[in-house]
Amino acid sequence: MYRIIFIIIMVLAIGLGLLVGTLNSDSASVDLLFIQLEWPLGLLILSASAGGLFLGLILAWFFSILPLRSQLRRSRNREASSAPGSLKNSND
Repeated sequence: MYRIIFIIIMVLAIGLGLLVGTLNSDSASVDLLFIQLEWPLGLLILSASAGGLFLGLILAWFFSILPLRSQLRRSRNREASSAPGSLKNSND
């Protein structure tokens, strides 16, 4: 089921990329301080979108997923240390 949904999403993404690329075929210059590029506008739009998506996913991972994983690890360690059969003595 997930494979079919993934294939449908990929086909739609490729179709959208081709549509954006063909409708925006004019050249645009990009000045990146050290290098100047002359790229089609569609490629610039798709590159900026992909870069923004990638940056957003990385930021969500750093500020949401990593803290939650460390919190889960800490709570599991606390639970394991407070279990009745644990090696650690709670009277210390």
